[in-house]
Amino acid sequence: MPEETVDDVLRPYRLLAAVPHAPNLMFFALLGRLHMPALGMVLAFLAVDWTGSYAIGGVIGATITVGQAIAGPLRGRAADRSSPPRLLVVTGLGSGLGMVAIIAVTSWVDPAYWWLILPVALGTGLSHPPITQIGRGIWPLLADGPAREAAFAVEATLQELLFVMAPMLAAFVVAIWGPVVAMSACAAWAAAGAVLFAVALWRAGFTEGLGGRGQSGRKSGSLFRTPGFVSLLGFFAFLVGGLISMDLVLVGWARERGEPELAGVLAMVWAVGSLLGGLVLGGSARRPRLWLRASLAALGLVALIPVLPPIVEPGSPLLVGAILLIGGTAVAPTLAASNGRLADIAPPERRNEAFGWMASATMFGGALAAPLSGMMLDLAGPAAAAAAAAGLALLAAGLVASHNARASRVAREAEESAVT
Repeated sequence: MPEETVDDVLRPYRLLAAVPHAPNLMFFALLGRLHMPALGMVLAFLAVDWTGSYAIGGVIGATITVGQAIAGPLRGRAADRSSPPRLLVVTGLGSGLGMVAIIAVTSWVDPAYWWLILPVALGTGLSHPPITQIGRGIWPLLADGPAREAAFAVEATLQELLFVMAPMLAAFVVAIWGPVVAMSACAAWAAAGAVLFAVALWRAGFTEGLGGRGQSGRKSGSLFRTPGFVSLLGFFAFLVGGLISMDLVLVGWARERGEPELAGVLAMVWAVGSLLGGLVLGGSARRPRLWLRASLAALGLVALIPVLPPIVEPGSPLLVGAILLIGGTAVAPTLAASNGRLADIAPPERRNEAFGWMASATMFGGALAAPLSGMMLDLAGPAAAAAAAAGLALLAAGLVASHNARASRVAREAEESAVT
């Protein structure tokens, strides 16, 4: 690669690093989320140890997810209108206490009365701190142009690593010390991570509602009337649903082979591909084309179909790993471009609320995709489950492409009307 090209790729990251407080805010925004990808796994271990039932564990986990989905837009709206540091401290402490209450219930209540934990689980989900929404909503206020796109690329890329590292750390803690200690660690980090990010925001001067900065009290209508907002929520739901489904595909295939550890290795390979793609394309000065990146991410899933059972028996881990590595290069860039698109179309005074709705949409997508992929695995094997995941990702790409085409047609008609 020519030296000039390397400089061009690195330039946006240099611009981002030069933004006051940017490295500090990026670090603590990501560190504050460290426990989030691990919570579901830890809760499953805790619930199964308590009740002996995976189904009950699934119900408890779903209850927390419902609470988080409800809290997403509400907490985002609160961040737009009130002090983000204070909001993070209150919700972080509430979330940590909720997890401590879950430990107490599973330790002291007879498992025959397992349903008593559901209100506690719902309250824990409702207290979910809006670290993700705020961590994304601050970048349009701090940076613009290439530096802003680099911020979204770094955020999306490093979050991919969180989703690989956090469950591995959680599994290690569960194996050595048990699920109670692991849940206690999640509770402590839910509170500590939120407080640390709150301090970073306070030091950076984000002490008042993020939506009111420079808006002169401007008010906007419903977000759902914003052009492109609903289709973008659908995009997030289907894309993340497809990506989450691949974890189940890899687990199912690895278990069929009698090599369950293979799933973790291949997930790591996929994350490495995403990391490389995010860092390279995140430094591109070109305006990202979301429909193209989403299409490439979907094609990476499509390419897995013909190399998995029952089409190919038993399937080659090297070939699957190579496809995941190459296909993964489109994942983080797609997520970064979609975050940037949402920041562009959302009214500035409601941007954190918009990211809250996005979080709810992705949870809905995961809730839709998981049983679909599980059913396809049971009925027809890993290739069929991969086809279902690819179908969801293709649907996401189609949504954003159709919106682009419709927006271009409207703009062209407006130009023609102005001329005539």
